Amino acid sequence: MNINISGHHLEITPAIKEYVESKIGRVLKHFDHVIDAQVILSLEPLKHIAEVTMRVPGKDIHCAAEEENLYAAIDLLSDKADRLVIKYKSKLQDHSNDSTKRMTVA
Repeated sequence: MNINISGHHLEITPAIKEYVESKIGRVLKHFDHVIDAQVILSLEPLKHIAEVTMRVPGKDIHCAAEEENLYAAIDLLSDKADRLVIKYKSKLQDHSNDSTKRMTVA
C-alpha cells in the first residue's frame, strides 16, 4: 500500500509521517487489498483536520476527523478508516444475493 501524506497550512515532520504510516498501516491487518491511501492533514484555528481517501478495488473510501490535537485527529481517523474497511470487506463477502439456482425450495 502506498501512503501519500500532505499538509495544508502544516509542515509534515518525520515524526508525524511515521505516526500516520503506523496508524493507517493498521488497516492492512483487516484487508490487504488497499491499493493506496492519500492522507491530508490541515490546520485551522483551534482545530486539526485529518482526512484519508483509500482506494480499494471498485471503490474509494473517504473519511475525515477533526480534533483540537493533531495526534488525536489521526487516532480518530484511523479508527474510522478501520470501521469503513471492515464494513467494505463484509459487503464483499456477503453472499446473500445467491442465484435462484442455488436457493432451496421450501
